[in-house]
Amino acid sequence: MCKDLDLDGLTPDVNVIKNTLISVNIPIKVMIRPRAGNFIYYYDDVKKMEREIDICKDLNIPEIVIGALTDSANIDIKLTDKLASRAYPMAVTFHKAIDYTEDILFELNRLSKIDYISSILTSGGEDSALKGAGMITKMINKFGKRFTIIAAGSITNENLVQIHDLIKANEYHGKKIVCSL
Repeated sequence: MCKDLDLDGLTPDVNVIKNTLISVNIPIKVMIRPRAGNFIYYYDDVKKMEREIDICKDLNIPEIVIGALTDSANIDIKLTDKLASRAYPMAVTFHKAIDYTEDILFELNRLSKIDYISSILTSGGEDSALKGAGMITKMINKFGKRFTIIAAGSITNENLVQIHDLIKANEYHGKKIVCSL
């Protein structure tokens, strides 16, 4: 759950989160991202993210989605560990910020040392899951027992079967996957 998809998703307003909890009977994941742009966060950003995590925890949200990078395009392990630990006992997905790193498999190995990260949202470093299918498959083969790898990036009801045939992931993410049958 996020707002401003055109900005790759930001933290939704607390009232939207509350209304969604009242309206649906499925578990939701809430994006924790304080602003658009890169995934390099500074003091004020971090404080806002901590407040947003606390709100989600108070509302009994089952899972949050986070991602933070350093200015050298590596995962900010220290900040990610801090935010994931703060979120406990909520589950944590590391989002597509991983796609902006130079060595996704190396970064996944680093993330694997953070106990509270349970899943990774990725397009395999490409602008779509179809283009990144090879890397997503490598991620699943190497880290699929440690993380749930969630394929994302231009997945629709029209290409889901094709992408699944290539990737064989257990979870997919896309705003255009759902269709009426």
